Amino acid sequence: METVHHIFFSPLYIADGLGYFKDQGIRVEYTASQGGDKAMAALLSGEMDIALVGPEAAIYVQGSQSPTKVKMFCGLTTSDGTFLVSRDDKPFDWKDLMGKTILTFRRGTTPALFLDEALRQHGLDPAKDVNLVGNIGIPARIGAFLSGQGDYATFFELDASKLEKEKKGVVVASIGKAVGPIDYTAFMATDAYLAKNPEVARGWTKAIGRALEWMAVSTPAEAAKLLAPFFPGVSLDLIESAVDRQRMSGLWKRTPEIRPEAVEALQKLQVTGGVLKESQKVSYDSVVTRQFFDAGAK
Repeated sequence: METVHHIFFSPLYIADGLGYFKDQGIRVEYTASQGGDKAMAALLSGEMDIALVGPEAAIYVQGSQSPTKVKMFCGLTTSDGTFLVSRDDKPFDWKDLMGKTILTFRRGTTPALFLDEALRQHGLDPAKDVNLVGNIGIPARIGAFLSGQGDYATFFELDASKLEKEKKGVVVASIGKAVGPIDYTAFMATDAYLAKNPEVARGWTKAIGRALEWMAVSTPAEAAKLLAPFFPGVSLDLIESAVDRQRMSGLWKRTPEIRPEAVEALQKLQVTGGVLKESQKVSYDSVVTRQFFDAGAK
């Protein structure tokens, strides 16, 4: 299960398209939950076996009253996948954002937390130096930007490339690259599922590891051809542009390993953003199992 069907998750589809899952005896069925909370509810109820969601979901479940716990067993993305889009192509400096309005995600969401951190790292106070507008839904944000709202806006791919292709905006920064490596999405399953199906988790991790390696050395054009069946109706050049931009920004992991410092960095970001209390932080071992990606490295 994915939170949404997204080009950001390209290595997952590459693993499927190249037969890496099949090689491990795994048949993948995709379901988009339209939200991390819904994905976790399906995972905890046993409706789904494996979920691709943000690490914060495992952190929240670990701190909850739920008797069922989950663990991340295979990483996918290194950081936030949104891009800052301007209305013109003049040379960009983060100080240009001072006093400007940015259309972004709802306050408290993970993309909003990453934008806040990117602003802080470049000497801007998210609460005082910029006007962040997060009350416009994702589907409506492009329309709002095109209608003249905001000076800048943040978008995931394929929206960022589409705006550039139509000459309606210019990508000036990768939020994830600006913040640095903090795992953004990972595959997770319940403790019970992993104990009962270790061969599935092991095979899954191997398949994703092969896909990550393939993505690192193959051309965006080659990737676009394999991804096209997963995104019907989207042009090859748009997919190629999205793949190129995300890879150049270093948004896909080189291996499935989830490192302790990345989990700690995410929790620090959550605490700073006010969505997690210091006392609610959890240990790395309580939300990550290393046995599958460690086995793949041997």
